Amino acid sequence: MRILVLGLGNDLMADDAIGHLAVRELEPRLAARATVAATALHGLALLDEMTGYDAAVVLDAACTGRHEVGEVHEIDPATLKRVASPTPHFAGLPELLDFAERLGLDFPRRVRILAVEVRDPYTIGGDMTPAVRAALPGLCARAEAVVADFEAGRA
Repeated sequence: MRILVLGLGNDLMADDAIGHLAVRELEPRLAARATVAATALHGLALLDEMTGYDAAVVLDAACTGRHEVGEVHEIDPATLKRVASPTPHFAGLPELLDFAERLGLDFPRRVRILAVEVRDPYTIGGDMTPAVRAALPGLCARAEAVVADFEAGRA
């Protein structure tokens, strides 16, 4: 099974860097079992990052206002809202999955999104919110568990 662990975000932007920090922690622990990578890309540009894998764990920041800052929560890709008028300039994960299927790409059929609730995904530079940084070990542990679930056929 080809598994991708992909950290999204921008490591120059305070809390938005959590996905990148997680893959730095996970790479030595998961390198023999999965491809571990980080990217600041989004939208259709992720087609290149995700094509060729059977399953993917996406690690990201989320600012929903529905969770405590620092809480790790799972987002089901099927529940994400579609963009009202998607264009090649912006597409979310639901559009990306649909587009890959329509093109018949070798794209992960199993995708799990683990997101850390963040306070500030927009500030360039500066320190990460302490509660977000403290969530890093839990995010990494959950990502490792998802990889194990994929390997065992449980996810």
